[in-house]
Amino acid sequence: MCGALIVYQTEFNGEHHELGTSGFLYRSNKLMYDHATKSMWSTLKGEPVIGPLVDKGIKLNRRHVVTSTWGEWKAKHPETIVLTLNTGHTRDYGEGVAYNAYFADDKLMFDVPKNDDRLKNKDEVFALRDDTGQLAISADFLAKTPVYHDQIGDTKIVVLTDSSGANRGFASGDVVFTKWDGNGSATDDKGQTWQVTEAALEMGETKLVRMPSHRVFWFGWQAQFPDTRLVK
Repeated sequence: MCGALIVYQTEFNGEHHELGTSGFLYRSNKLMYDHATKSMWSTLKGEPVIGPLVDKGIKLNRRHVVTSTWGEWKAKHPETIVLTLNTGHTRDYGEGVAYNAYFADDKLMFDVPKNDDRLKNKDEVFALRDDTGQLAISADFLAKTPVYHDQIGDTKIVVLTDSSGANRGFASGDVVFTKWDGNGSATDDKGQTWQVTEAALEMGETKLVRMPSHRVFWFGWQAQFPDTRLVK
C-alpha cells in the first residue's frame, strides 16, 4: 500500500525473529507478525507494536535498499542472481499485475489520519531516519539534484542519484561532494576522487558508510512519522 521495500536484520540481541504478513493494516501500512509470539510489528518502524514483545526494547536494525531499473543495476552488478517468476503457482507476478488500478492514480484504498498536500499521496520520497528525527526527500527533487547534501541531527549526509533515479545516501562527515559520474566515482570539493560502492564511499582506507534508507509513498511515511522534515 505504501510503495515501500524495507530491509531489516531479523536477529536482535542474538534472537532471530521469523516474520510474516499478518493481513492487518495500520494507517494503510501492513503489519507483520512474528511466528514465535504472534506479536504485530510495524513495517515502517521495524518494531513490535501489539502483543507480548511490546516494550521489550526490540528494534530491528535497518539496512539500505535501492530502487533502480534492472538495466542500470545489471550494468553495475552483472553477477547478480535474480529470483525467477516461474514459481510453479498460478499467481501472475508480472510487473504491474497486482494492484495495478491502485498504483494508477493518487487515491488511497484505506484512510490515514491526515493528508499532507505538500506532495501528492503517492509521490515517492527517499526516506531516512535515526533516533534524532526523520527526513523525507522528494524523489523528483533528487532526480534533478544528483548530488545533494543535508543533515539528520548531528549526522551529515550526501545523497547520490543516478540516471535511473536510484538514490543512495551516505554519512558524509565533513566531506563535501561536488559531482559524480553516475556510476563508480564521485569527486569532493578538494578534487579528490572517491569510489562509489553499494556499502560506502571509499578513498584509500577512508570509508563513508551507506545510510539505512528506502523509497516510500509520501502519504505512508507522513502518516507514520507526522513530524518528518520534507525536502522537495
